[in-house]
Amino acid sequence: MEIVLVIAIGVLTGSGVWLLLRPRTFQVIMGLSLLSYAVNLFIFSMGRLGLVIDKEPVLRPGLPNDLAHYADPMPQALVLTAIVIGFAMTALFLVVLLASRGMSGTDHVDGSSARDVQEMP
Repeated sequence: MEIVLVIAIGVLTGSGVWLLLRPRTFQVIMGLSLLSYAVNLFIFSMGRLGLVIDKEPVLRPGLPNDLAHYADPMPQALVLTAIVIGFAMTALFLVVLLASRGMSGTDHVDGSSARDVQEMP
């Protein structure tokens, strides 16, 4: 199970970096989103010492109150907060993208189109 999670985090990170280096703003926004998903998975996977199954997520009577018997709630809370912040960030970036494209007429991150770059000597 750990290898599947590691491969998923690696693919999300690699795809996010590749999209982040693209010249169009929508691709940059999608790259940032994929990178945030990869970081969320990484933080969520650090919640336990390995991906152990059958750990109790809530307190049960009769078991000691230490983290050896329960799932750690801190990474889950951090990831939930990061998801909400990431959604708000993506919505803000999309609004800025639409405003920028409306004002400049292009969606390239440097403000020039591919045609303008090829015409330069």
